[in-house]
Amino acid sequence: MTQIQHRPCDVIVVGGGMVGMSLAIALARAGVKVAVVERDRASSQLEPAFDGRVSAIAFGSKALLEGIGAWQAMAPHAQPIHDIRVSDGEQPFFLHYDHTEIGDQPFGYIVENRHIRHALHQAAAELPSLQLHEGCAIAEIRRDAAQVHIRLDNGSELTASVLIGADGKKSAIRRELAIGTMEWDYGQTAIVCTIAHEKPHHGLAQERFLPAGPFAVLPMQHNRSSLVWVEPEDRVQLYLDLPEAELLQEIRERVGGYLGELSLSGPRFAYPLSLMHSKTYIAHRAALIGDAAHAIHPIAGQGVNLGFRDVAVLSELLIKRHRLGLDLGDPDTLAHYQRWRRFDNLTMVAVTDGLNRLFGLNLIPVRLARGLGLWGVSKLPPLKKLFMRHAMGLVGDLPDIVKENVAKKLIN
Repeated sequence: MTQIQHRPCDVIVVGGGMVGMSLAIALARAGVKVAVVERDRASSQLEPAFDGRVSAIAFGSKALLEGIGAWQAMAPHAQPIHDIRVSDGEQPFFLHYDHTEIGDQPFGYIVENRHIRHALHQAAAELPSLQLHEGCAIAEIRRDAAQVHIRLDNGSELTASVLIGADGKKSAIRRELAIGTMEWDYGQTAIVCTIAHEKPHHGLAQERFLPAGPFAVLPMQHNRSSLVWVEPEDRVQLYLDLPEAELLQEIRERVGGYLGELSLSGPRFAYPLSLMHSKTYIAHRAALIGDAAHAIHPIAGQGVNLGFRDVAVLSELLIKRHRLGLDLGDPDTLAHYQRWRRFDNLTMVAVTDGLNRLFGLNLIPVRLARGLGLWGVSKLPPLKKLFMRHAMGLVGDLPDIVKENVAKKLIN
């Protein structure tokens, strides 16, 4: 008969993806005992085919990753973003951000998700107070007045002061907590692939708003770029099935000639797009972070950065409680986390949804107004600077770990 293992800890994180693992590392580095429960095994998560996307790591998110000791391993694979250009189809108006206008630091970095995952697992393996339960699922959750009790399908039992749901947009923890959501399907799918090109990109990230959806060219290392190409869902399979030569012609028409000759580098991936926002981020002795709490359109490349900001805030609040020997599942602490993060997340939900709808309208007066809006922002330095700082993740009430790592690096 298999003996049941009882493992007490301080925090249980369900979901060992980029956001969940970052929180676990931040807490464990401060001496908090953390258990991470992940359905997939690390070996499968770290395979290139597991996730074909890249992430735009904002400067503020890089500060968090530096603070938890994970950035060092991903830095060799990170391409700095020096310039951002936003344009509306073929219109002559565009908005250009140059990082030198606000300092000598890049707006952020493009890193392949597989490299982020490798770096996080490497950092986690060095922390004795972090235990990883991989390849297993939760069979039962019980919450009483003092603790959370988890039974895994492998027979192990975990107890902790607080449960964190970091298990993605279709979060089982959110359903178990009976937390409702606001959500809708965009009827769009993002085609993601990597291209190699003849000419250097010089760290320029481009986003073109086309009638079918946004088309982003994100700079990667070694004369490569990642494409995030949004199309209506009923047309996506057509592009996925195109022969390589025909697909490259479609890409050339959208990218233009500034990168010279193009070739495909790797497989094509497709990710359906939808919006989701939880009606609350907290419950009795539980909280949601990352995509379990909010999932947005990739139009501004801010999805994972919202999750990292959740991590920075929640880890700061829990670590302070831990150092004082106080209950980590205290309802006032969890409510503080929700107040701190909800406005920022809701703002980004509204902005990304609004931009997607606005640029999806192809009426001539609307197109003219959009072009004038892009031109107007470029001619208003204070507003432009605010938008650039927002893209860097440096607007609002910043957690200590972010402030400490960026204050001395920026020119005010």
